[in-house]
Amino acid sequence: MSNSSLRFISNLTRDTYALILAGGRGSRLHELTDWRAKPALYFGGKFRIIDFPLSNCVNSGIRRIGVVTQYKSHSLIRHIMRGWGHFKKELGESVEVLPASQRYSDNWYQGTADAVFQNIDIIRHELPRYVMVLSGDHVYRMDYAGLLAAHAESGADMTVSCMEVPVAEAANAFGVMEVDTGNRILGFEEKPAHPKSLPDNPELCLASMGNYVFNTDFLFEQLKRDAQNAESQRDFGKDIIPSIIKNHRVYAYPFRSSFPNEPAYWRDVGTLDSFWTANMELLSPTPALNLYDAKWPIWTYQEQLPPAKFVFDDDGRRGMAVDSVVSSGCIISGATVRHCVLFNEVRVCSYSVVEDAVILPDVVILRNCRIRKAIIDRGCIIPEGMEIGYNHEHDRAKGFRVSEDGVVLVTRDMLGLPVGYE
Repeated sequence: MSNSSLRFISNLTRDTYALILAGGRGSRLHELTDWRAKPALYFGGKFRIIDFPLSNCVNSGIRRIGVVTQYKSHSLIRHIMRGWGHFKKELGESVEVLPASQRYSDNWYQGTADAVFQNIDIIRHELPRYVMVLSGDHVYRMDYAGLLAAHAESGADMTVSCMEVPVAEAANAFGVMEVDTGNRILGFEEKPAHPKSLPDNPELCLASMGNYVFNTDFLFEQLKRDAQNAESQRDFGKDIIPSIIKNHRVYAYPFRSSFPNEPAYWRDVGTLDSFWTANMELLSPTPALNLYDAKWPIWTYQEQLPPAKFVFDDDGRRGMAVDSVVSSGCIISGATVRHCVLFNEVRVCSYSVVEDAVILPDVVILRNCRIRKAIIDRGCIIPEGMEIGYNHEHDRAKGFRVSEDGVVLVTRDMLGLPVGYE
């Protein structure tokens, strides 16, 4: 890349304010989000979902960031303050938490567009040329510089970041763009039963990632107009985009990987099955999501913990983990762990076998347990001799939730333990 191109990108990122929408509950995750917002949910052994859009911003050179919170945001705010509170406003960088505070109405945030509208004064104070609105509940690696450059070069008023997905996969699941050969958006449907395909490929369509770039003045105009519409649902996908595509320059930006020899990676981990699957994908020898790229680190808050430990080497009582991610502070004591993601400070006691499981922090699995294809929520203590995932009728009888694909969710409440541990 030439020096002039680098300066162009640098100027774009400096003139951009990123607003991450992180107030969602994620109701399809059921009890896993009873006490935390979806962006605060753990992922990948040591991270939370919010770390991915935040890291994308910082790694892309965007260092003025607001995080909009609402639903059960205590653990999310605590994580942001601990892990992202070191930015210096006087150096032109900041990560600020923007909780719902009824700044422009007596209501809490009524939708994605309203969440931005109620923070117009904060955005205006930053004097950005562009505003990037990002979803806070997806897992992906993306260099936003390419999105900003495409937006500026096209002369667009708004640009929508999109993924090319199979038509059958997008049906009833994603907002879908109809575009011309130049990627100008001609139509938009929110979760259509029959998505419109790409002009040159009937098998694929463009699904919205929930990430947008606006010219700041244009954004403010549309938000003010929408706020005066009594019939609006105050949502970008349902209201803003459909209302502007006819008379304004609105473009789609097909997301491509910026990393050599890597496919574009984006996951909506909005269900128990998709959350479990995305974590299991990390166990591949060469996973689609590369968490080991030193040039594009995923930043997070890290406690000071001892290293993982594996103890006992007797026949029938061997502490071992195979094809697994094992995080700091874990102790595998005479137990077998296969194809699992273990977060910080998990203890697995002697003679237990854990397979194909996502174990969140501070879980204790006592002796002689058998667990497979499960998600164990933070702070659970699994009683000695318990079986999970081997007989779904028995799992349901214990009060556990079994997903459509047979993933068993266990939470503290289901075990009769005190709730609210985030």
